[in-house]
Amino acid sequence: MQLIGLGARDSLRLEAGMCLYGNDLDESVSPVEAGLTWVIGTSLLHFFVMVSDDAGKDRRSESSAPFPGRSRILSEIANGPVRRRVGLEIIGSPAREGCKIFDSAGIQEIGVITSGIPSPTLGANIAMGYVASGQHKKGTSVKVEVRKKMRDAVVRPMPFVPSKYFK
Repeated sequence: MQLIGLGARDSLRLEAGMCLYGNDLDESVSPVEAGLTWVIGTSLLHFFVMVSDDAGKDRRSESSAPFPGRSRILSEIANGPVRRRVGLEIIGSPAREGCKIFDSAGIQEIGVITSGIPSPTLGANIAMGYVASGQHKKGTSVKVEVRKKMRDAVVRPMPFVPSKYFK
């Protein structure tokens, strides 16, 4: 099999652990949930201004830097997000967008697949999705519902395939 076009792009993107807007990211996903806090400028997170206190001395005070989602993002950084983006290796059929993720017993729904492919590089079926915090640890066993059948899966670190370029 030789991939071309969008299939090749999708396999390379997913193997590299990169998000696709509309699948893995949208307006409802915060950068903290997606594991992308590195894209938020530190000047926004630690925005300080000089103010004068009652005695007339200048001091630093945290200001509410105006950017969309600030309160949610700062809250999730401080307390942890409700859900987290994870990589999964699925045994059996590949999981596609929208497949449900369950706990290891297959009883409680804990998340959803946002992207999934058979990886030509790894020779395994991989996927990306969001799971409840606490279920996101590497090596956690879960089940994924693929075409009404439960498939075993394991949370894997991303990127699935390490990069071989110099930074």
